[in-house]
Parts: sequence; C-alpha cells; structure tokens
Amino acid sequence: MISTREATERYSKVGVVKGNLPTLKMLVLGIVAGFFISIAGTGAAAASCSLENAAIARLINACIFPAGLAMVVLNGSELFTGNNLMIISVLEKKLSVAKMLKNWVVVYIGSFIGSVVFTFLCTYGHVYTLFNGQLATNLLSTAVSKCNISFTDAIIKGIFCNILVCVAVFMTFMTESAASKIICLFFPIIVFVICAFEHSVANMSYISGGLFINQMYGNYGLDVTGLSWWNFIVKNLLPVTIGNIIGGVGIGVLYWYSNLYTPKQK
Repeated sequence: MISTREATERYSKVGVVKGNLPTLKMLVLGIVAGFFISIAGTGAAAASCSLENAAIARLINACIFPAGLAMVVLNGSELFTGNNLMIISVLEKKLSVAKMLKNWVVVYIGSFIGSVVFTFLCTYGHVYTLFNGQLATNLLSTAVSKCNISFTDAIIKGIFCNILVCVAVFMTFMTESAASKIICLFFPIIVFVICAFEHSVANMSYISGGLFINQMYGNYGLDVTGLSWWNFIVKNLLPVTIGNIIGGVGIGVLYWYSNLYTPKQK
C-alpha cells in the first residue's frame, strides 16, 4: 500500500497517458466500459428484482454492481466518470485542458454506444424476460423514476455519486494486487448504489433498457409518463453528467491540492 501522495503522483502520470491515447482507442475503450457497467447493472437488477423488501433488494443490488467498476479498472478500459480525475494531470501542467476534454467527450460517446448496444441486444435477446418479466418490470420502473427526477436533484446526486466513484478509482492506485484493488473499490460503490446516487454511464444502460423494454414488451402495467429519449438525455443525462463532473473534478482538485500543490515562495 502506498501513500495518497504517491498515488496522486501515479495518477498524474496515468492521466497523461489517457489524454494521449489515439481517438479510436479512446472510443473503443469507452464502448467496453459502457458494456461492463451495463452488464453489472443488469446483473445487479436481476439478483434483486424478485425481492419484496426494498432495503434488502437495494443491498443485494449494491453488492453486485461494483463488479462493473472492477472489470473497468482491471481490464484497462476508459470510464468517463473515473477519468474526471485527469484534472490532476492538468493541474500538474502535464496535460492540456483540450486533451482532457477530448478524452472525456470521446469516452463518454463510446460508453453511450456500448450501453445502448448492450441494452438493445438484451431486449431483443429476451434477457429482460427473466423471472417472468420481473427483471423487465424492475428496469422499466427504474428508467421511469430516473426520467422524472428534478434537474437539481439529478445534479446533487450526480455530485455525490462521482465523489465516491473517483475515491474508489483513486484508492485502486494505492495498491498493486488485483484482489486489493477490488476490495478498495467495493465499499465506496456499495455506498453510492445504496444511497441511490446518479451515475451517468450506469443511467445510459438503465434508461435505454427501459425505453427498449417499453417499446418491445409494453409497459407491464406501469405508468410510463415521462419515459422518452428526450427526457433521458435532457432531464437525466445532462444534469447527472454535470453533477458527475463537479464531484469528480472537485475530488481530483482536493487530491492535487492536498498532496502535490506547493505554494510559490515570495
């Protein structure tokens, strides 16, 4: 286990590598990350969808969802929310703002593509019909609630979410073994899922899945008012992404200031 200062220095170097990846590689690794997060979200929903106790269902969901970030970290894919920590490299003057923003945009688009392709295939492959449609009902209900969240709530929950995600990612830089990295990221992600904070990449999967389910299977007797592609993008993804950036950049600035910043001598 290394110190937070050493981990910050390590991430500063990694951020430079991320910012200088070829565009196509950024896109592909973003697609892969979207797939991984979508797979974990679907698995978590499947494990909890038939439980009647809401608290226990959320706990089971939260215990499985970290598999998504574990796959992202250990397989070297590119996750937009975690990459908000690239602000450390920018503050160290090792990476330009333009390259950081390019990474964010390309990786974000890649994750959107990966998530939508995954949920489309799950819908048309009838994966969501598990447990006599309980999984479809669960995902549809989740998508509806996310599309009806207020703009302010989405931003605030997005901030809290990415503070925890970036803390989890940062902690994986403090250790070397795969097992230790998984343990480090496990608990912060559990907390964000239990608290129902908003993660932009996870929402790409949950809401697109709900939209495809409603289109192919029907509404399962649920009120799907507000469930639309417009509300998906504008009422959820936009504010949640803003919140994720604020939370992720904020925690990155904090790590940099606490561990690497040296005041200029007068």
